[in-house]
Amino acid sequence: MTALKRARLTRGASQSEIRAKLREARRRRGKMPPKEDSLKRMYTEWEKGRVLPVDWRDELCEVFEAPPAALGFVEVPPPPLLLEPSSVLEVARLDPEVVELLEVQTDHYRHMDRKVGAAIIPQTVAHVEHMQNLLRTALPGKHTTSAAVALAEGAALAGWQTLDAGDIAKAWNLHDVAKLAAAQGESPAVLAHVTAQQAYALLDAGRASDAVELVQYAHTPDVVRRIPPRLRAWLAAAEAEFLAATGEHYQALKLLDQAANVLPDGDTDPDLPYLMLNGTHLARWRGHCLARLGADEAVNDLTAALEGSQALTSKRAETGLRVDLALALRSRGDAEGSRRQAMRAAELAGSAGSARQRARIAKLLI
Repeated sequence: MTALKRARLTRGASQSEIRAKLREARRRRGKMPPKEDSLKRMYTEWEKGRVLPVDWRDELCEVFEAPPAALGFVEVPPPPLLLEPSSVLEVARLDPEVVELLEVQTDHYRHMDRKVGAAIIPQTVAHVEHMQNLLRTALPGKHTTSAAVALAEGAALAGWQTLDAGDIAKAWNLHDVAKLAAAQGESPAVLAHVTAQQAYALLDAGRASDAVELVQYAHTPDVVRRIPPRLRAWLAAAEAEFLAATGEHYQALKLLDQAANVLPDGDTDPDLPYLMLNGTHLARWRGHCLARLGADEAVNDLTAALEGSQALTSKRAETGLRVDLALALRSRGDAEGSRRQAMRAAELAGSAGSARQRARIAKLLI
């Protein structure tokens, strides 16, 4: 019996009672608790000792009025490099429930990221490290590949958050973790996505030509034939952005048209939980590329995207949109309109912790 289960039984409380108190504790900290079904699955796994409650320790200690050690939350030293004859090697076999829980946790961090931005980075990185440890000690099996894909998606999310916070080197390394995991998980779609997303680290490092080369490597014709249309649209738009950064006007616009042609209806696909892309997002993307290129029509696309900003769902996305619009308005000669958009973007960037956008805004407000 785990220490967590023992603590609950000692109090004579049911799991549902504890979960209700956990949700209240979560809200007091200004955090949005997950749905009841998700928390139910999480808590069951915690009590079984199969998954660590990485970012729920404070809430659990509060609810049980106990220190971390009393609930079994202790740091375990790494095993020695050489096992003694009497040592026991701890291994596990993954099952669908554990993999599902890992995916649920990643999705929770994904939604939290859209709401609070950089504040969620420590929890996301800890989640990635936990998944890495699980895979290191897991026996081979059909569920290992699914867990590897879950790790790839989580590491890519952490890498994107870290890049937005301004740590390019760490973002690159997390995307390396994601690429290795995607390859282990034998997922062409996830591998293409995380590889292309890694190219943004090159873009932020001022290496736009290298970013173009990496995204083209990520979606060769053979890969494109094996991935869903929404991802094909995303890859084409990403390459267009990198080409725009190098000044390739014609090719960038051609790829944006290609993205619009293959983009399906709706916002997401069940097979692409890590990707949200619709017509509003694509209009924003087109406007961003046009703004980079100094094209006057950027204002129209960006204004249309801003009017549909309820579909963006992310502070980071709206911040980037307003920075692009400020840049486009300044190019048109509308200094006052540019400053208004930049000031609003600065407010959003501050609340989201976006160092990337703050750097762009600083140039606009000089």
